[in-house]
Amino acid sequence: MTVTTNIALLIFRVIIGLTLAAHGAQKLFGWFGGPGPAGMSQILRKQGYKPVWFWVSLAIVGELGGGLSFALGFLTPLGAAGIFGAMVMAIRTHWKNGFFLPKGGYEYALTQTIASLTIGLIGPGSYALDTLFNIALPEVPLFGALAGAALLVDLIGIIIIARNTSAEVQPESASKAP
Repeated sequence: MTVTTNIALLIFRVIIGLTLAAHGAQKLFGWFGGPGPAGMSQILRKQGYKPVWFWVSLAIVGELGGGLSFALGFLTPLGAAGIFGAMVMAIRTHWKNGFFLPKGGYEYALTQTIASLTIGLIGPGSYALDTLFNIALPEVPLFGALAGAALLVDLIGIIIIARNTSAEVQPESASKAP
């Protein structure tokens, strides 16, 4: 890779990673006007996520941990896969609101998903802690396996959420029957 490409990858990783880490800090610490873990639990409970603590934990690890890993270029395939998993679920959560963010849409989550795929497939570049510490992970195979596992967890979660949501709707519609 050229110096210019490595600088571009560094800028890309740092901006995307720190932006997402700040998003995760909203969930973990309540910083930047975020809901904190208690608020996140309430939000996800209303949306049918169960067990709530599990999904809150995955969101925090994927966003805060994945974002920091991504920004630093440290254990990059893990960070990229964490972001991928968190953002696929965020797309699912925001899908009903359409594409655009001002209406609560999924455009931000989609952008983060594509960013994680990009770095997961091409690596962090030369200006990364992985390079500095000579951490030679099998980037693409490891990212692929972890992203696949994250996708599987997301799909299981989507099924559970759909069942929880339909179970809550059925008693309500049953009580309206004559």
